[in-house]
Amino acid sequence: MRLKIITLLACAVLAGCKDKKTNSISETPVIFTKEAEGAIYKKDSLLVDQLDIEIADTPYERQTGLMYRESMKEKQGMWFVFKEEAPRAFYMKNTLMTLDIIYADKEGKVVSIIKNADPLNESSLPSDGPAMYVLELNGGSCDTWNIEVNDSIVVR
Repeated sequence: MRLKIITLLACAVLAGCKDKKTNSISETPVIFTKEAEGAIYKKDSLLVDQLDIEIADTPYERQTGLMYRESMKEKQGMWFVFKEEAPRAFYMKNTLMTLDIIYADKEGKVVSIIKNADPLNESSLPSDGPAMYVLELNGGSCDTWNIEVNDSIVVR
């Protein structure tokens, strides 16, 4: 018991002696990194071209996605790459901006779209079919560019 009291007192004294200037945490903003370019097609017609794409293809990158980011430019997006097609579900935990989430199969064909997903919402947002890729764009982009199920996404 005496050792616990001494330990608690030592911790209290050390905490009180900290230099207030060195006890701050500085946040480094997460910035967009262009890694590829993308385009979206409706049959043979080009809907959107010259999308700047950041790729999430590792477990950490896929899990983190666009979390903690405050904004993206109009023609920026994140392309999530999985090893195989499967039912997918995303959520908006720690995501500060509204997003359109586009699920695509192994050929890049859009299988389902979640429009204007609410920031910070932890509800599951599942695909309507198996997907190997997911493209996240600013909320409202699918309506602006008329992106629909069965359109195709090409990332190069």
